[in-house]
Amino acid sequence: MLNILFADRIENWPLYQAPLQAALAEAGVTARLCLPDDLPPSEVDYIVYSPRGPVQDFTAYTRTRAVLSLWAGVERVVGNATLTQPLCRMVDEGLSRGMVEWVVGHAMRYHLDVDFFQTHQDGVWRQAGHVPPLATERAITILGIGALGAACATTLAQLGFKVTGWSRTPKTVAGVTCLHGADGLRETLSTAEILVTILPNTPETTNLLNTETLALLPKGAVILNPGRGNLIDDDALLAALETGQVGAATLDVFKTEPLPPEHPYWAHPKVTVTPHIAAETRPSSAARVIAENIRRSEEGAPLLHLVDRTRGY
Repeated sequence: MLNILFADRIENWPLYQAPLQAALAEAGVTARLCLPDDLPPSEVDYIVYSPRGPVQDFTAYTRTRAVLSLWAGVERVVGNATLTQPLCRMVDEGLSRGMVEWVVGHAMRYHLDVDFFQTHQDGVWRQAGHVPPLATERAITILGIGALGAACATTLAQLGFKVTGWSRTPKTVAGVTCLHGADGLRETLSTAEILVTILPNTPETTNLLNTETLALLPKGAVILNPGRGNLIDDDALLAALETGQVGAATLDVFKTEPLPPEHPYWAHPKVTVTPHIAAETRPSSAARVIAENIRRSEEGAPLLHLVDRTRGY
């Protein structure tokens, strides 16, 4: 029997216990789910991990075959010198659907100029100049076309939008124009009427949207950031909003979370803050991914969503 350690915050244990037990049974894995005080680290076979959980030093987990993260982002653990076991990030249907729905919902909000009509409920009939273009006439750019970004890009393309995706390395997504590298980034930004950022947190992506790159956008472009807070230079974005270079922004992630009450984003009329809800891990779907990876590991098959330590994701 395998010993699987649940190393998230203890208040999440009631949410995950039953889904994990059901998923393991369905996968044919005989295992005991444990909390940190239930057994010595040297007896743990797999760790279900969260950066907010109690396990941050992996030195004593000498028998552990893999660390299976509940989070899509692994920037808080990938550089941990005590972590020598394979690390897998979370990629599951719940995360993907949540991200797609958040991105599509806010893209459509700006595409249809919903905010304008909400703020002009004053009895004046303003049809002239406010009929939205069709989706086929609107260009949307996705920075980051991994699993989550590709799902968003595909859905937007199916709605008819002209979608361009950018990544560090070459990728192909059906129905989407895919660019890569430094030159591709400049070209991608230059057409982005709506810009969606779903890149990982790495040294290369820190402040990727800064004064120089924001200036490449079409004037009045909208930014949606459900990816990582480090991607945006906050001062540069606030300045671009003031000049009108950026028309509006909806931000779900921030360098400091929770976003401090005094942060200027809260009161800015062109900024919408959402509290990191775009792609929350759902216990039912995440449990199936965890169970499948344990099954694969026990059968000698490659792990799913294995993190490349050299790339940081």
